[in-house]
Amino acid sequence: MSDRPAHEPPARLTRWEQRTEVPLFGASLLFLAGYAVRVLAPHHVQPWRDISLLLVWSTWLLFLADYAVRVRLSGLGTRFVRTHRLDTLVLLLPLLRPLRMVQVYQAVEQRYDRPRLNLYARVMTYAGMTAGLLGFSAALAVYHLEHRAPDASIRTFGDAVWWACATLTTVGYGDATPVTFWGRMVAAGLMACGLALLGAVTGSFSSWLIQVFTREDEKRPPERG
Repeated sequence: MSDRPAHEPPARLTRWEQRTEVPLFGASLLFLAGYAVRVLAPHHVQPWRDISLLLVWSTWLLFLADYAVRVRLSGLGTRFVRTHRLDTLVLLLPLLRPLRMVQVYQAVEQRYDRPRLNLYARVMTYAGMTAGLLGFSAALAVYHLEHRAPDASIRTFGDAVWWACATLTTVGYGDATPVTFWGRMVAAGLMACGLALLGAVTGSFSSWLIQVFTREDEKRPPERG
């Protein structure tokens, strides 16, 4: 019987994830680029729209193959779907792949003996990159779903980007809002992610400032009575 703890992934799965996380992140950027061309390019622009569709499907098949390998190497069978919900969600909705930024960062850091950034910088970098990619993805999705809907307030991609910025920062001006069911589902997900990411950034920044001021106070000579 193996001495490996039940919660620890098999060594083969860990090695696979370390080797494939960065290439798959690159593939996710290609997927996003293909989706962007498909959504934003006029219908008469050929063959770029067809090429972008081929790029979207080929990268998604790559994600599917990686998921199948992870299931096989984990030894969990169908239980992998329940124990790795984020992986399953990202496979079904590839525009959410920025949420795996932590795994990408960890894979990069495996090449070094220690992290190249301190904890606060890591949190802010991860949250900032994730927010940027998720915001762009959500803007594309909402524009795709909304711009032809009756009574839509999001008619251009610029409107969608403005809406994504207002939603991520929890400002919510209300001048641009989704009106379709799926557009509102995208908005709800972006609201949840925006709250979490904004909280991570502001919390880390506040903690860093407190740490800096504490060090400055410790260096200051004691006041004479």
